[in-house]
Amino acid sequence: MTGASDWLSAFPLQPATEAVEALRQGWSELAASPRPDFNPKTKEDALTKRLKVYVENHVARERGLLGMWAAEDIIGDTDPVSGELIEERRTDIVYGWNSEVQAMKLVFEFKRLGRQKRHRDHYLRDKGLGRFVTGIYSRGQAVAAMVGVLLDPEDEIVPPIRNALSEAALATLLRLRPTAAGEPYARPSTLFATADFDTEHERDPVLAPSHGTIRVSHFFFAFGYPTSTLKPKKAKAAAMP
Repeated sequence: MTGASDWLSAFPLQPATEAVEALRQGWSELAASPRPDFNPKTKEDALTKRLKVYVENHVARERGLLGMWAAEDIIGDTDPVSGELIEERRTDIVYGWNSEVQAMKLVFEFKRLGRQKRHRDHYLRDKGLGRFVTGIYSRGQAVAAMVGVLLDPEDEIVPPIRNALSEAALATLLRLRPTAAGEPYARPSTLFATADFDTEHERDPVLAPSHGTIRVSHFFFAFGYPTSTLKPKKAKAAAMP
């Protein structure tokens, strides 16, 4: 993994950190207690929409953030001949910010995570982290974020994710650039104090920023209560004969 290079010096780290902390605060407040429409059983896209709106309307205003928030931001390409939309994708949450000399679009990709291997694969492969490597997420951006929503205890989920990054086949698939010490990830994060670890990935020139790699910070959000406290939904009453 590259060190503190020119690209990192030029990256607007303070606005990015403010966005990260606003998102974390919004999550902490919404996830503090069980809510009918924001809980571990809520679908991923519903969680991110509600979180984005809450952060934008409450947390960001209180913190004085001046950037733009979006949920399910449509990205892709348009065929200039036919006008067809090519490879359409929707990012979960994005924070856009710019000044006269700097700009960024910080994408947060969310994944609900249980202890199962299929959850881990979903997080790490083509429909998760891979979208920042060979997919079109964060095209031209230097930094992005993966957010795991914890459905089981953190120590049953996060260490296996970190361990999986040492597998040669996965490292090749994700085009991992190792740290100076030869590790597949940097822990603690070199970008955000509240991230668990960072990974750095080579990208094709059409997707990469000028220095050729993207750095992804990995965050893990938990609900503020035992998930066993959730009451199961009541079964629908049988129809009268």
